[in-house]
Amino acid sequence: MERGSSAGHSGMRKALVTRFEVGVGDRVLAVQVAGAGDGRPVFLLHGTPGSGSGPRPRSSVLYRQGIRLISYDRPGYGGSTRLPNRRVVDAASDVRAIADGLDLKRFAVVGRSGGGPHALACAAVLPHRVERAAVLVGLAPWDAADLNWYEGMADENASKHVAADRGTAEAMHELRALAEQTAADPKSLIEALRTQMSGPDLRFMQSVHYRRLLTKSYADALRDGPYGWLDDILAFRRDWGFALDTIVPPVRLWHGAHDTFSPASHSRWLAQRIPRSEVHVQHDAAHFGAMEVLPRILKWLAA
Repeated sequence: MERGSSAGHSGMRKALVTRFEVGVGDRVLAVQVAGAGDGRPVFLLHGTPGSGSGPRPRSSVLYRQGIRLISYDRPGYGGSTRLPNRRVVDAASDVRAIADGLDLKRFAVVGRSGGGPHALACAAVLPHRVERAAVLVGLAPWDAADLNWYEGMADENASKHVAADRGTAEAMHELRALAEQTAADPKSLIEALRTQMSGPDLRFMQSVHYRRLLTKSYADALRDGPYGWLDDILAFRRDWGFALDTIVPPVRLWHGAHDTFSPASHSRWLAQRIPRSEVHVQHDAAHFGAMEVLPRILKWLAA
């Protein structure tokens, strides 16, 4: 089922970071597990673009929280085989395959940014296995009724979604150029994003630590091309493949009020349509504040 490597932390023999691959049909998924080997299992679904190596608490912190954090590269990102024409709902099958390989009967899920819709897919499709779900700075469906999908979104970020409507070839061309530039110089994407950020995110990006984590995640995500990024954006523009009102597990939504990448109105809209959900909009935060709030959300998920 798996092959890879693991590393422990001095004085904490059970605080592990393990990397391996899981087969799903003729595809492979690159998986990472961090934290307590016997801890409460939580899947972390990364953003767009992103990878399983994306920002997360240190393994020693996860160990102290009693959490076994499982992340993976979505198809087309990093070390995971591309799945052309994938839909958001397909993430549930991949998470189920990883959970089966790890012999996990029950678990929680959290999705950050572009991972949010994929976390909701798991909650909808795997209600007897997902105990709780959380979405941090997530997106609503592109055809959401009574929602101005682009309102509050930075122009350059909105243009990537608009490109998906103009046709796959054009979107591929635009994203390929951006992805190639990012793969060659991952820091360039952070600099490009800075021009679209509100004040809280600009202050957040003063952290050398978080900039390094993001740079590594972008480099890992795009090392084999732009396909994961493109497929994410196209998947958001299609029917997601599940109904929000069928979600059974409790769902917690968090958003920064000054988010210019996925506006907070998206989480408010979702909260009105997911039965057992609650939403918190933090007024001194924006998009990347989701990284700082993650430990608190993990504590709730593992409760």
